Amino acid sequence: MLPAMHHRRFLLPLLLAAGILFAPFRGAAQSVTASDEVDEAIERGLRYLASVQRENGSFPRRYGETGAISALAGMAFLAKGYTPGCEKYGENINRSIDYILSCVNPTNGYFGVKLPNQGMYVHAICTLFLTEVSGMVDPARQARIDAVVPNAVKLILDAQNIGKDVRDRGGWRYTPTSRDSDMSCSGWVLMALRSARLNGGKVPGDAIERAVAYVKRQYNEAEGSFHYQGTSGQYALTLTGAGILCLELCGRHNDPAAIKAARYLRSAFRRLPNEGNRCYGMYYTSQGLFQMGGEDWLQFEDWMYRTWIPRQRDDGSWTEEEDSPPYNTAMLVLAFSVPYRQLPIYQRDETVDED
Repeated sequence: MLPAMHHRRFLLPLLLAAGILFAPFRGAAQSVTASDEVDEAIERGLRYLASVQRENGSFPRRYGETGAISALAGMAFLAKGYTPGCEKYGENINRSIDYILSCVNPTNGYFGVKLPNQGMYVHAICTLFLTEVSGMVDPARQARIDAVVPNAVKLILDAQNIGKDVRDRGGWRYTPTSRDSDMSCSGWVLMALRSARLNGGKVPGDAIERAVAYVKRQYNEAEGSFHYQGTSGQYALTLTGAGILCLELCGRHNDPAAIKAARYLRSAFRRLPNEGNRCYGMYYTSQGLFQMGGEDWLQFEDWMYRTWIPRQRDDGSWTEEEDSPPYNTAMLVLAFSVPYRQLPIYQRDETVDED
């Protein structure tokens, strides 16, 4: 069972209250995009998410009742430094928590019951959010999270142990019983495992190692890109950031594959607005390149804000794809707010193994 108040989750609200973590991080070079312009774009996005969230914590449009959008929106609020119970957006975060907990299968801890054919996506995103918010909530909600998350993690580990061929071992796909894997779903699941482990959950190191090995098998060394299934095919541009992020979060800092992948993205990221799954691609590219830092991040950051702030609608939403403005908006707020370093899993100074 996760401890009720892991030390990182305990420290984060105190640091927020003291104003220590709230200022955006900047690298050696200052972004030419004014920070107040970025702040306002993020705040418009959060106001939109708060305005369309239903009383029960779910959201309208596609996937809005699965729990996944509630989790993404909840992380978007956290990413700007808002916490459960705080005056602004605290109730929205609590609604997200309550709705996600209402969606779980109490027998096995599975959150994907409302999206049977792609439920592991939902399960991973919900597990990630709950492990990120754990330690910030009131005692009653903490008890509910502590009761659910161990089963959710066990389900992930059991799904990884399903018999698969060499290419797919160590990864995950659409359902807990899938016998193949893909980079897209596996990226979310691996983040959930890392967050759970950082929060004191019982995640064997071997599970992380096997997942990293799976990620490396999706790497095309010649191009410097990560792919959906195997080393060629679709979604290289949208998933290469996922490969970088997974390696960095699992302690493979400055891995040669990640360094080359950052160069690939630096040459290609300007094509992202024309890609399918572009909001997803923006999220992972932002997260991955921020972990790498340096000129790769600074060039992308400046382009991201200059390109995507003008695409934001007057109501604060982005209506890019997936027939779900709440999904688009949450993903782009998460991409925009990377420099604030509020979500514990994405902080660069997170230690990897604390056994």
